Amino acid sequence: METISLSGGFQDAPRDAAHAFRAAMTAMARPGTIHDIGGAVPPAPLSVAAGAAILTLCDPETPIYLAGEFDVAAVRDWITFQTGAPFVPAADAMFAVGHWADMMPLAQFAIGTPEYPDRSATLIVEMSELSAAGATLSGPGIKETTQFSLPETDAFQANAALFPLGLDFIFTAGTQIAALPRTTQVR
Repeated sequence: METISLSGGFQDAPRDAAHAFRAAMTAMARPGTIHDIGGAVPPAPLSVAAGAAILTLCDPETPIYLAGEFDVAAVRDWITFQTGAPFVPAADAMFAVGHWADMMPLAQFAIGTPEYPDRSATLIVEMSELSAAGATLSGPGIKETTQFSLPETDAFQANAALFPLGLDFIFTAGTQIAALPRTTQVR
């Protein structure tokens, strides 16, 4: 384990974790809105936002899958030291981190069961930037409609059609976070 994995966590853990949790939950409650999140200094290629989300949402009971270039020793060591989250194949993950293309096919992730729809995966998708333009979103947490820059629309429309099953998505770029729960309709 490299010494970089021993640093980069929340400096003021209670305060930083509370701020990061609030940003992540506000993003999930208000789909398509962009929020600042910080407090973490994760190793590359993780963004500050993805690192803060992982520190906030993962613990030894939340299995995580690293996709593509994110599956490297520095990231694994950092997540292990900071959260204790175990690494698993995509099918067993509660959280997955990677670029959109590396997450394909989405069918590899758990979408829950009729008895336990909450046993689905949340995908943390690293993007180059987040913007309030692009696909039109509607549904719970959105007053009428809003717009958000999704990597595509078809996959999210198909995911919403699975409700109450389906995947939830968190989008990160730099120090920004946004989310798209399965209840959101995409046009």
